[in-house]
Amino acid sequence: MSGQNVTSQNVNGENGVVGEVTGARLVLAGNAIVDLVMRVPALPERGGDIIAGDTALTTGGGFNVLTAARRLGMPALYAGAHGTGPFGDRVRTDLAREGVELVLSQVTETDTGFCVALVDDGGERTFATSLGAEARLSEADAKAVLAALRPGDMVQISGYGLAYPVNGPVLASLVERLPEHIQVFLDPGPLVAEIPEEVLEPVLARCDWISCNQREGRLLTGLADAREAAVALATRLGSGTGVLLRADADGCWLVPPGGEAQHLPGRRVTAVDSNGAGDAHMGAFLALLGHGLDPAAAAQGANAAAAFAVTRHGPATAPTLAELLDFLGQDPSAARLASALRR
Repeated sequence: MSGQNVTSQNVNGENGVVGEVTGARLVLAGNAIVDLVMRVPALPERGGDIIAGDTALTTGGGFNVLTAARRLGMPALYAGAHGTGPFGDRVRTDLAREGVELVLSQVTETDTGFCVALVDDGGERTFATSLGAEARLSEADAKAVLAALRPGDMVQISGYGLAYPVNGPVLASLVERLPEHIQVFLDPGPLVAEIPEEVLEPVLARCDWISCNQREGRLLTGLADAREAAVALATRLGSGTGVLLRADADGCWLVPPGGEAQHLPGRRVTAVDSNGAGDAHMGAFLALLGHGLDPAAAAQGANAAAAFAVTRHGPATAPTLAELLDFLGQDPSAARLASALRR
């Protein structure tokens, strides 16, 4: 189904979702896969075994970003590949439930891939991924994505896809061909050190925003300090690119295009599951920018969305607007968000 036929409409209000953003759409050229999430007391030693206290099968990967944006009212398209089989069926069902449109037809010869996520008692997660149809983008797929775009769209690229041997060159070529009116957001991801330079550099040169965590910032810059890494990234990418460096409970460092670094503090919560927190942050930031908030206000809202997400079990736990405002309580940013999102 081509994204060119997507029309903006209001989301059913029963889940507290705000009305649609006018014009801006999130187009995720990433990977929606199935997560097998297992809660364990701690990671087993090498060669060992451990009993999981809880196990769940959920849709994850780029789905978490799409969900976070949708719950704050941003129209969204999934422009990644998806397979034929039980995992592909689950991904499509969950995308449809969240109101996310498909750009590409399903791949017939293989199923969508999956990821095993081990979440320990400290809320930290460890992954092992098996690739499937989502890792088999073609040039024909890239052309279909380009045809589905319209002015004002925001295209999100994941480092996971750039690291895949087949997807990486296709996505880099796609990004190079994007019209100037399309904003590009890069989440380099934990595999950023494994992305070939000839794939990563064209994407870095074209992206309007990069959002990464401290580890990814260190891998890109060699700097462990969050502020220093954010500044170094901004210097490397140039004045036309914004940097958002996530620092977990400490919030984030923001360097808007052509601006100075500023620290936006996070909210202290008791984390029960950090799986999907970065995706919640990214999706909320994109949605709030799409609603017209300035980068600092959008980043503050994203900090709150990520803090909310880690207090819930599961990867796709980003808040709706009603949940976000309730979570913020009397914080001054709540009134600004409510006003900007026309609640």
